[in-house]
Amino acid sequence: VISNSGNKSAILSLLCETDFVAKNDDFKSLAATLAEKLLNGELAMDEAEAPDEVKDAFVKLGENIQIGDKKIIEGNLVGSYVHSNSRIGVLVSFEGGNDELAKDVAMHIAATSPQCISPDEVSDELVEKEKEIWKDQLAQEGKPAEILDKIMMGKEKKFREENALIKQSFVKDPEKTIEQLLQEAGATIKEFTRVEV
Repeated sequence: VISNSGNKSAILSLLCETDFVAKNDDFKSLAATLAEKLLNGELAMDEAEAPDEVKDAFVKLGENIQIGDKKIIEGNLVGSYVHSNSRIGVLVSFEGGNDELAKDVAMHIAATSPQCISPDEVSDELVEKEKEIWKDQLAQEGKPAEILDKIMMGKEKKFREENALIKQSFVKDPEKTIEQLLQEAGATIKEFTRVEV
């Protein structure tokens, strides 16, 4: 669930055990209330104990209910998107741009699940794990030793770009990358968060 107020938005996932409860109006209302409290500072980001509303919902709905991921994002422009199944939510903060761009990029993030904004932000730990897989693949393919370094560099570059938001092809227009879309709008992405249950 997402709650917005001006240039600040909060996203919160509320977890339950069954789809029956997840579709219940009381459960949805509780999620919206908690997201608003998070946005207004009435629910701490690191709060360990469940608020009274969650305890009351447990009693009323007869199911274990917990607060999952939660985050607040601020910026000159914050785009948000919750997928129709309510299982994926995205917040993205921009410098520049417009509401249409913000919604389009938020939808794109929901669809493609990038790890970071730019290729240099992809974690080295993640790249090292992939390198082990690539080495095994190349060994099985019997590639000549003299070209292995070039192949590994190419695979790393491709992997970093596939996991970086700005290098991805825009889902609504695959002829453009997100980077090109941002340049056309005179916008930059400051941060984003994607929550999936």
